Amino acid sequence: MVSKSRVSLVRLLIGLAALLLGAPAMAGAIITGVDIATTQVIVRFDKPVATASAFVLNGPQRIAVDLPNTRMGRIQASGGLIASTRHGQYDPTTARIVFELKEPAVVSGADFSPDHQTLTISLKTVSENLFAKAVRKGRQLFGIAPGAQAKAPSQPGGITVPLDPPKPLPVPTVSGAKGSNRPLVVIDAGHGGHDPGSSSSDGSKQEKDVALAIAKAIRDELTASGRVRVALTRSDDRFLVLGERREIARRLKADLFISVHCDSAPNAAARGASIYTLSEVASDRVAAQLAAKENRADILNGVDLGGENNEVSSILIDLAQRETMNISSVFANLLAREMSEGVKMKDNPHKFAGLIVLKAPDVPSVLLETGYISNDEDLKLLLSSGYRKAVAEGVRKAVEIHFARRLTGQ
Repeated sequence: MVSKSRVSLVRLLIGLAALLLGAPAMAGAIITGVDIATTQVIVRFDKPVATASAFVLNGPQRIAVDLPNTRMGRIQASGGLIASTRHGQYDPTTARIVFELKEPAVVSGADFSPDHQTLTISLKTVSENLFAKAVRKGRQLFGIAPGAQAKAPSQPGGITVPLDPPKPLPVPTVSGAKGSNRPLVVIDAGHGGHDPGSSSSDGSKQEKDVALAIAKAIRDELTASGRVRVALTRSDDRFLVLGERREIARRLKADLFISVHCDSAPNAAARGASIYTLSEVASDRVAAQLAAKENRADILNGVDLGGENNEVSSILIDLAQRETMNISSVFANLLAREMSEGVKMKDNPHKFAGLIVLKAPDVPSVLLETGYISNDEDLKLLLSSGYRKAVAEGVRKAVEIHFARRLTGQ
C-alpha cells in the first residue's frame, strides 16, 4: 500500500494562458545565450525584446519563461538552483524556456537592460507551501504593464507591442444542491485556449467550443435537479494542463469527474457517442489512438508541460485505486445505458484507455465522447440545443442512479 503522502506528489498543475500579441512589423529576436549564476538567470538576445512573463509549475517543480516576438537559439544551461533547461516555440512568435529546479524557488524579480537585449531574472528559494501559493498565483509580467504600449529604446522608431493581461487561474464555482454533504460532480470541458482539439470536416467548428457548450448543458441539467453540487473545470476558452483538470476535482473533493469531448476519425462515416474509463491496457486500437491524441495536449512544440513521470503514474495506478477504477467502470456502463434513450451510442460504447485526465486515484472518472465532430450528421447534432439537452438528461439520470446506489450500498 502506498501512503497518502506519496500520493501528494501529484499536485496542482497550473493552466497556461497565452499572451495575446499584435502583429508587430519586425523580425523576432533570437535568444543568443542563457547564463546561470547562483540565484540569477541571464537571457541574452540579438535584438531588443519588449516584454517577458514567468510562471511556476509543480510536479516536477519548474519555472517557465515566455518571450514574445522571440525565437529560440541553441541554448543549454544549468547551475545554481537550475537542474536543467528545456526550450521550444510556444507559438510561431513566442519562445518558451522551462527551467527545472533543484529545490523550490520563485521569481523574485526580472529586469531588462536599457537596450532590452538582456533579461536578468532573480530567483529566491522558498518553502513548499510558498511554492504552491506561487503556482496558484499564476503569471508574472515584466517589461511593460498589462494593456500598455511599450517601446524598446534601441530600436529605431520603437517597438509597439500591445499586451493583454493573462486570464486568472480558474476558481470553480460550485452550483446546485446546498450543503457540503451533497455529492459533487466536476464536469471538464476538454481542450481550450491554444488547444482546439479536433475540428469539423470544413474546419469551421472546433472541439473545444462544442465540448464547452455540452459541459455547460450538463451543469445546468444537474444544477436544476437540485440533488448534487456541480462545478466546471473551465467556463471559458482557456487552456488547462491535463493534470490540473483532474487535480481541480481532487482539490474540491469531488465524488465524480466527467470529461466531455467530441470524437474524430479519418473515416467520415464514423458516428456515435462512447465512454472511456482508465486502463493502461487499451481496449482496442482506436482506444489506444485516442489516448495518444488526447495525452499530447500537454506537449507544446516539443516542450512537455504535463509533469507526469513514471513514478507518479505507477503510484496512481497501483494505489488502492482499484476500487475507484471499478466504480468508474460501473458508472460508465450506467451512463451508456441512460444516454442510449436519447443519444446514438456506438456499438459496445464502454472502452478503456490510458488517459492522463482520468488518473485521479480517489475520484471515479469517465471521459465522454459525445459524438464525431468529423461526421457531418453528428456535427449537426452536437451543435443543436436539443441534442445537448438529450446528452445532459442522460448524464443526469445516470448520476442520480449512481449516487442513489452508493447511498443504499448497492
